[in-house]
Amino acid sequence: MAGHHHHIDPGAGDKRVFGAIAVNFALTLVQIIGGLLSGSLALIADAIHNLSDALALVIAFVARKIARQPANAQMTYGYGRAEVVAALINYTTLILLGVYLSYEAVLRFFNPQGVDGWLVIVIAAFALVVDLVTALLTFRLSKQSMNIRAAFLHNVADALGSVAVIVAGTFILLYDWQLIDPLVTLMIAGYILWQSVTEIGPVIRILMLGSPPDLDTKVVLADVKSLPGIDSVHHLHLWQMQEHQNALDAHIVLEPEQWQRADAIKAEVKSLLAERFSIRHSTLELECSRHVCENPAIIGHGTKDEH
Repeated sequence: MAGHHHHIDPGAGDKRVFGAIAVNFALTLVQIIGGLLSGSLALIADAIHNLSDALALVIAFVARKIARQPANAQMTYGYGRAEVVAALINYTTLILLGVYLSYEAVLRFFNPQGVDGWLVIVIAAFALVVDLVTALLTFRLSKQSMNIRAAFLHNVADALGSVAVIVAGTFILLYDWQLIDPLVTLMIAGYILWQSVTEIGPVIRILMLGSPPDLDTKVVLADVKSLPGIDSVHHLHLWQMQEHQNALDAHIVLEPEQWQRADAIKAEVKSLLAERFSIRHSTLELECSRHVCENPAIIGHGTKDEH
């Protein structure tokens, strides 16, 4: 059964995301300057990684704004899925980043690069502080929006990278163990890929009009069919209009002599869907059992023969 979601005030959420964008762009600038001064390619690469975090937050911020636009003649369902599209973009870039980091790490095993341990540690420590500030700004929002969650995971990956760089810099200073840098990079890349592949599935499910993951379509169908006066149900579609908005449409076949109760039965179905399954957008077509669709598919459109 779907739960209820308590949303943070949109304006307050926007301020948090905007603040996170500002500190991440500032960090990117510091890392690039530090990389140029130290001659460290690793720091410049990390700056590019952090820039992707900032851009992920920009995408999330813009998507939040677009998603609140009302429906119109061109977009009759509204713009709510802008956040889902933004999440897809961000997870896709995370996967590409994970693959790229893995590639770079493998190359460095064969061609280790000298790293200025102290400067790397200092800038990585500063980066970690910024990453923690960003995480605090976006954590609560990430629980309610896959769009913000994608940007948040960008940040978590970068925070782990900062910790790893500090550890690697320490080992390089103490033991001159240069291979720890690509080793740690591979671990970070593995985490990024694991999280991204796990999280991108629900995003694709929404865009493919899949049923809500917390609802069993067959249970919904059985409960609707069990209501008094209903003979059968067919052409049932169950999907997510947005991340937290479920929808259903179906043909409801009434038992003989129940047509006079058509409006009452429709109201009962809508009440059942809303209260038991949190489906508050439903489109129901009522049919008399004497004039039912010919050989209809129970789930989806078309006929049984086509399935």
